[in-house]
Amino acid sequence: MLATMAAAVMSSTTQTPEAPGWLIAVELVIGLVALIADFKLYAMAGEPAWAAIIPIYNLYVMFKIVYGNGWKFLLLLVPILGWIIGIVMNIRLAQVYGRSTGFGIGLLFLSPIFYLLLAFDGKSNYQGPHEGFI
Repeated sequence: MLATMAAAVMSSTTQTPEAPGWLIAVELVIGLVALIADFKLYAMAGEPAWAAIIPIYNLYVMFKIVYGNGWKFLLLLVPILGWIIGIVMNIRLAQVYGRSTGFGIGLLFLSPIFYLLLAFDGKSNYQGPHEGFI
């Protein structure tokens, strides 16, 4: 009897809940929109657009666009400093495309929407990498 109860508990705790199909579809659409915006941003900066789909290389290229030195993306691996670098990188990304700090904060909190605006609104022009360490 104890073995039956243990088996029932084990089987009920190992089941993982499934995400609804519509939620998965929304996430895929948001990811695709962000990827299209990345393609455009990379092309505007003179980098190969296909770099947006290569997992670690895309960070290297994004940091190269923003800072001129792609290897600075390794700072993301440092605990706590990585969060700060991520925040500053979004603000600097807006600035290297000629946008304000407020736009950079929008990139931080509503990334897919602001990436689309940055890529396709016609007001953004790549001005070269940010000068300075961070």
